[in-house]
Amino acid sequence: MKKIILILTLAAMISTGGGIAYAFDVSDIIGVIGGGFLVETIADPLNDFINTVTLNRGVASEESTKVVPIVSVGQGTRIGAAQVSGPKSAIDNTKAVARIDAKFQDRFRIEILIPIDSLNPLERFRRVQGVGVSAVIDYKL
Repeated sequence: MKKIILILTLAAMISTGGGIAYAFDVSDIIGVIGGGFLVETIADPLNDFINTVTLNRGVASEESTKVVPIVSVGQGTRIGAAQVSGPKSAIDNTKAVARIDAKFQDRFRIEILIPIDSLNPLERFRRVQGVGVSAVIDYKL
């Protein structure tokens, strides 16, 4: 597993010209890549499980669904995932969910979850229109 993470990290740094290494801690990059790999490995069973639970409770999605990594930049490395739902073409274009933390009037903590078209928010990414977050998956470490 460590070898796979190292290879993926080096590939990411080579493909971006190594430009991301100066702005972010290398452990954050390894965490994002490793977390994305972990989520990708178990995405289908998680998606099926969520769809079964919602179907059994009478609230199944009528749209396409899939599980993608949640990418948090600037708040440390986290492993997370989200199920997104929407039209199939938009779901196929969704690669991750960007997470932004904000405070409102010192009493409200807000987590903004945005479906995006890239696994790497350090490069260009766009919001995928028509897609919503239908579930958030946390992994207990």
